Amino acid sequence: MDLGPTGLWSVELRTADPAAITDAAAELDELGWGTLWIPGLGGGDILGDSERLLRATRTVTVAVGVASIWRHHATDVAAGHARLRDVYGRRHLFGLGVSDAAAAHNAGHPYRPVADMAAYLDRLDHAPDPLPAAERVMAALGPRMTELAGHRTTGVHPFMVTPEYSAMARAQLGDGPLIAPYQAVVLERDPGKARAAARSFLGAFVRMGHYARSLLRQGFAAEDLAAGGSDRLIDSIVAWGDVEAVGARVDAHHQAGADHVSLHVIGAGSGMPLRQWRELAPLAAQARPVPGNAVQEGLPTAS
Repeated sequence: MDLGPTGLWSVELRTADPAAITDAAAELDELGWGTLWIPGLGGGDILGDSERLLRATRTVTVAVGVASIWRHHATDVAAGHARLRDVYGRRHLFGLGVSDAAAAHNAGHPYRPVADMAAYLDRLDHAPDPLPAAERVMAALGPRMTELAGHRTTGVHPFMVTPEYSAMARAQLGDGPLIAPYQAVVLERDPGKARAAARSFLGAFVRMGHYARSLLRQGFAAEDLAAGGSDRLIDSIVAWGDVEAVGARVDAHHQAGADHVSLHVIGAGSGMPLRQWRELAPLAAQARPVPGNAVQEGLPTAS
């Protein structure tokens, strides 16, 4: 399954007016974006929302980034995915996340993230219509979950990570597994305005335990996580500025070993950011580096 070098990650492509979603998806397909990513949010009909996008497009891949294993039964996911594959071909990638301890406890289970995810993948494998490993991806952040993703899925779709993280993931996974990081984007040249928009969206995530631990593993200090994130943290995990600046961040991920980068436009106000998506469209075909030059030398391996 070819995701293309870049894609778009959008809450609006799941939550906006259905007719507007259909029109936008068709245009984004024509603009050449490789993949359209939609979030799992609080559950709901994620497969139906994926089908809306598949129906509206001809070539683009539709990816879930990501659904909580505590909100979707594996048998239902596998059966729904198989139906989409039968109707639309191999254009649907299903992303999985283990969420946090609160989500597990709300579902009546103790929280053992790696074991819980492995058990869920087992259920997908043994469903009447199994969901193939090549058509599922994981929101892995820590090294143990990343290792599981490399063995049991097509790869990883990590949230709030730097190009250096992409390099560490590639060093751990080796050649083959997909690395498709989420990349927040603010199309704003003014540093103060750009950082304020980034903090408005990402500040709540920075405080969450599993994301905070990931950021600390990436080399940030505790003070970087305060007050919605330091300038250093925001500048490292958010690409802000003009299209050229965003393109440079995409290229940095590719040079570090990422196969695909999903761009999430934030700070654009309410409604679908169609103007920004059109402005970013030249990045849809931004070339990846030649294989073999992907992993930066001298960067540490995740452990």
